[in-house]
Amino acid sequence: MDKVIGIGNALVDIMTKLPDDSTLDKFSLRKGSMQLSEKDFADKINNETANFEKSQSSGGSAANTIHGLANLGAAAGYIGKVGNDQFGEFFSNDMKANGIEPFMLKSTTDTGMAVALISPDSERTFATYLGAAVELSDSDLKSSQFKGYKYLHIEGYLALNHNLMLKAAELAKENNLKISIDMASFNVVEDNLEFLKDYVKNYVDIIFANEEEAKAFTGKEPEEALNDIAEQCEIAIVKIGSKGSMVKSEGKTYQVEPFKANSIDTTGAGDLYASGFLYGLSNNLPLEKCGSLGSLCASKVIQVIGSKMSKETWDEIKKSI
Repeated sequence: MDKVIGIGNALVDIMTKLPDDSTLDKFSLRKGSMQLSEKDFADKINNETANFEKSQSSGGSAANTIHGLANLGAAAGYIGKVGNDQFGEFFSNDMKANGIEPFMLKSTTDTGMAVALISPDSERTFATYLGAAVELSDSDLKSSQFKGYKYLHIEGYLALNHNLMLKAAELAKENNLKISIDMASFNVVEDNLEFLKDYVKNYVDIIFANEEEAKAFTGKEPEEALNDIAEQCEIAIVKIGSKGSMVKSEGKTYQVEPFKANSIDTTGAGDLYASGFLYGLSNNLPLEKCGSLGSLCASKVIQVIGSKMSKETWDEIKKSI
């Protein structure tokens, strides 16, 4: 089995169920987006929603994907930066508890947090205070961190730090890793389009995007966007929600059917899709099987609040494999 290492913003997710979307309007948050914020703004939202149902888990897009891979039984590692505080300890301990090789750097800045606001229709909107995570820099990366791995999985949110992404890609290629990227959010793609296009062209082998991200990247609807993206990398994946997903590689397109699910929170759906897909790749499964496994993992996580699933659910998924 090939090993996968991820790099991303190490955050603690604070999941909050909204009774309606008035909170989004009050704080001028675009539904379904990820908005960077200062700590006081995130704290203000937390205080405003103090009486709503909440839960807490380690998070960040790439961390969620790596966590999922480890729970599937893959050998996985993770590079991130946290603060020397309670949230940082919580995050690091969660990595170790799940058998993930952690390359966790420490900062005097508070650990980042993502306030995830979950609408009644299960869509989630993030107000993210990056905190220590944003201090992860190209100088923190060493060639030794990538040795022994076959895949590097990068979250698109790191596009805010061009030097970090470039250094990660250069070290990965030096060590013969294939690079996958999850586009992360349509507004991140819009704001970093020129950089991402160059980055994909020069470094990326596998691209994960949902239909909004694919449109932001190509200006096209899902099927045409898939064709466009597939011309720029080895494997292109476009996820189209309840309609499933499409995978294209070497001129061949695979339609991946969705699994029926009672969606209550879409947080982590894309991240866990990547977990399943990369697990399939690391075990040399056919691409249609990789897509199906990604779809299965995504269908399970949207039935719980947050991006973490129980051992029983993971056991059920592994039996399906």
